[in-house]
Amino acid sequence: MSNLPSPSFQGPLTISASSVIDAPIDKVWQILVDFTSYSECSSKEPLPDQTPREGSYLLMEVHIPPTPDRSHTPTSRPLEMITAVDPAAHRVAWKNLMPSWFLRAERWQALSVVEDGKTLYETREVMAGPGAYFVRALLSSGLQQGFQAVADGLKRQAEQS
Repeated sequence: MSNLPSPSFQGPLTISASSVIDAPIDKVWQILVDFTSYSECSSKEPLPDQTPREGSYLLMEVHIPPTPDRSHTPTSRPLEMITAVDPAAHRVAWKNLMPSWFLRAERWQALSVVEDGKTLYETREVMAGPGAYFVRALLSSGLQQGFQAVADGLKRQAEQS
């Protein structure tokens, strides 16, 4: 059963990915919310204790399609705002800060315990507005690859350490 909340809006583009991780949920959560260690994500303003909180900003560096080579210039650098951090439910979310009349986007990431104490990681982003049609036409395949690369990378990191 999914730990992702129902989308707060519908749009022409929904991208999702998941992975079953052979590690305890609390370990995976610590990796997931350690934004300072994200190679593709850094805080706009570093937090005093490096703990993500609602209302904090993220300046993402997105490579579409994904690449481990960080010498390449990112495809885009969207500014996001963290809208939810729920350690008890193991969920975190952020939204895009582009003008909502053009592109509204909300991304959720969630963890839940599945068989044998493994952790299910799920992520979903819904996009709406006229800009969502452009994203769908031009970038949806690369974004899907990127979402799955994040799921696979989280799995790799949690299972190795």
